Amino acid sequence: MGELRQKMRAEMVGRGYSTSSITSYLDHIKRFAKHFMRCPSEMGRDEIREYQRYLAEETSTGAAYQCMFGYAARFLYKFILNRPMVVMDLKLPKRPKTLPVVLSMEEVDKFFGAIRSVKYRAVFGLSYGCGLRVLEVCRLKKTDIDSQRMLVRVELGKGKKDRYVTLGQSTLDLLRRYYAEYRPEGEYLFPGRKPGTHLCTGAVSQAMKKVVKAAGINKKASTHTLRHSYATHLLETGHDLRVVQVLLGHYSIRTTARYVHVTDRLMAEVTSPLEKIEAIKPAARE
Repeated sequence: MGELRQKMRAEMVGRGYSTSSITSYLDHIKRFAKHFMRCPSEMGRDEIREYQRYLAEETSTGAAYQCMFGYAARFLYKFILNRPMVVMDLKLPKRPKTLPVVLSMEEVDKFFGAIRSVKYRAVFGLSYGCGLRVLEVCRLKKTDIDSQRMLVRVELGKGKKDRYVTLGQSTLDLLRRYYAEYRPEGEYLFPGRKPGTHLCTGAVSQAMKKVVKAAGINKKASTHTLRHSYATHLLETGHDLRVVQVLLGHYSIRTTARYVHVTDRLMAEVTSPLEKIEAIKPAARE
């Protein structure tokens, strides 16, 4: 399916899909074709449903993985094979609505205390200190750091949107220490091994796992956990939800609102209405 693969890739690039989405979609279609040992152009609704059943009942893949296959199949049959009827009534599994994993302020302190590399201290400092996604950190250019206005420019973040986030003095100090020690060449703040490339997200994820283990943190923390913690801690310290939405680059405030459900401070301030009913309180002994 070499030609089909190239057409799908070209169409996704033309529509502005991210590199990670393109890779994921192509991988799902490749696995789908391999499962039946046939080209997707020779298959249709029955094979898609059978493959969905196979993923749900005979593999350990979760709802998110199964949904991603559904998205890939919809794109392929609708835009590449011009057979939209095949996927018109395609049903996708419901994703569980889980709350994000968040580190407490004490755990964040332990986390940074366990980092030995100045480079990754700067990387994770940007992720937690500015609420950036790991890919946004990796793609930062030197010119994106505005130390005069204390801002960081995030170019074409998720949703192909530019935004500015505030740069704290501690984060700027981390960046200056990193820059003084590494003197990165090229346009990227964190260059990759090959000239003209940036640091890959996989390397950051591996570093994250090592630091979490070294810090003795038992939570299932990923690079995105630092962003979750940034948003939660902003809300806990009294920042407006709308401001946090803008800083995170969320399209909908409903996405930002989920952090309200995991803030320890806000939860602690909630008083049950039952506590206000005098009639249920035991009478004072005479």
